[in-house]
Amino acid sequence: MKISTVLDHIDSGHMALPEFQRGYVWNRDQVRGLFDSLYRRHPVGGLLVWATESKTATHRGDGPLAAGVVKLLLDGQQRMTSLYGVVRGKPPKFFDGNTQAFTGLRFHLEGENFEFYQPVKMKDDPLWIDVTELMQQGTAGLGAFVTRLATQPALAPKVGDYVARLSRLLGITDVDLHIEEVTGADKSLDVVVDIFNRVNSGGTKLSKGDLALAKICADWPDGRDAMKAKLKEWGKADYHFTLDWLLRSVNTVLTGEAKFQHLHEKTAAEVQDALARATKHIDTSLNLIGGRLGLDHDQVFFGRFGVPVMARYLDQRQMKKLGPMGEQERDKLLFWFVQAAMWGRFSGSTESFIDQDLAALEGPDGGLDKLLEQLRLWHGGLRAEPGHFTGWSLGARFYPVLYLLTRMGESRDWGTGLPLKASLLGKMSRLEVHHIFPKAQLYKRHYKRPEVNALANFCFLTKDTNLHITDRLPEEYFPEVEAAHKGALASQWIPDDPALWKIERFRDFLEARKLLLARLRIGEIVGDHAAGEALRFDPVVQRLQLR
Repeated sequence: MKISTVLDHIDSGHMALPEFQRGYVWNRDQVRGLFDSLYRRHPVGGLLVWATESKTATHRGDGPLAAGVVKLLLDGQQRMTSLYGVVRGKPPKFFDGNTQAFTGLRFHLEGENFEFYQPVKMKDDPLWIDVTELMQQGTAGLGAFVTRLATQPALAPKVGDYVARLSRLLGITDVDLHIEEVTGADKSLDVVVDIFNRVNSGGTKLSKGDLALAKICADWPDGRDAMKAKLKEWGKADYHFTLDWLLRSVNTVLTGEAKFQHLHEKTAAEVQDALARATKHIDTSLNLIGGRLGLDHDQVFFGRFGVPVMARYLDQRQMKKLGPMGEQERDKLLFWFVQAAMWGRFSGSTESFIDQDLAALEGPDGGLDKLLEQLRLWHGGLRAEPGHFTGWSLGARFYPVLYLLTRMGESRDWGTGLPLKASLLGKMSRLEVHHIFPKAQLYKRHYKRPEVNALANFCFLTKDTNLHITDRLPEEYFPEVEAAHKGALASQWIPDDPALWKIERFRDFLEARKLLLARLRIGEIVGDHAAGEALRFDPVVQRLQLR
């Protein structure tokens, strides 16, 4: 089938996207590569479609399906979405992604190469052709392009070549794509998803969450949009979660289980109700974690799969009409969350560990005490050593711990002397990562990235203070900070030995600061009244100390 016909079928509703398909994930390099291959008439692969009755077909987007048999794209979504976006100049109705990936594609008539629009490079060069403009005008519009080129004396001799290249570019929509169909009454959703995963082995396989969501949307067509609306709301607050993650909390609230298979038999009404309850409990959890632990944005929000467990706990309390949590219960729950995050409890077999934690909450002997005991038995202790602060980059597991301790402890800004846990307002007062020993100075002395970006070389300051310090060395600006705000350096765990402030002692400084960081007490942050419970489970944990 010609590409132009496939695009027409998308417009008419004869071809669409099944509900279980993920959104558009291609980038500009992939779009450019597709058009380059098509222009050169290289093979780009065929399409795999699921031919099914439109009455029973669950599809993405709000566009109506044509009557009778429709074809749902199983393999080829990224290619056809890219082609549709460039040729039609807009995304298809089933689109879910970033339109910038296919917006502004240009073709150079001399070099015969594709690039995306760059004003400085392209605005005065008539050989850069807007591919979408050409496709929309079609053969009838070739005259306008030829006239535009012919007015340039330097280009006139090659107009014939350029017209041939424009025609070849237009001919992309006449390229035939092989289409293979999956048909038959025995092709259930489960079978089709299995086929999809086998065919799509080179791409991202559908998760169990994708399948569960597809089945939910079959009975509740607006389910995906309702969940995405909540994700967008959290995104505005700088928490970026996935549909899978949200669905996991819906599942724990509704079924008390982590595995998505337990959702399959639930009605649309039950799922709707569970979504409302889960989002309410997630909001509560985010407020608690942001307010009491200072983990108030996505970069530092680690251990996020602890939230489905918290949501279940809060939902069960609500069902039992236990009223608001007291300080001790609240802080014990938060202590569990931050410890589970610190030790990467959910970084491995997520479902298994969530199920274990849910089980610890259930039954007459269940509850937070059992949850904490299970965590201690799993990890073998709840204290950190200096080596845990050896990580580097903003992706280090203990980076959020450093942020937590800064925001909720006694850390002070080096420019104002004010506590960083106070409410900070204004663009110049946002906390920024500060390299204590400046990157430029370290690279100049041939230190490698893992040392330059070592966690122990990070601290947090207001933007204004960070800009003021610039790339000065600690031996220069530390005395100024200490003179203006006595104790501000120590509040951010800076060794008090001035000899360690010299760049020649950089590695010694890192080791000394890691020792100071490892002496901190989480109990001061989440509440010392939780300490008794931790001590019952691990005598080594002295007053919830990290060491």
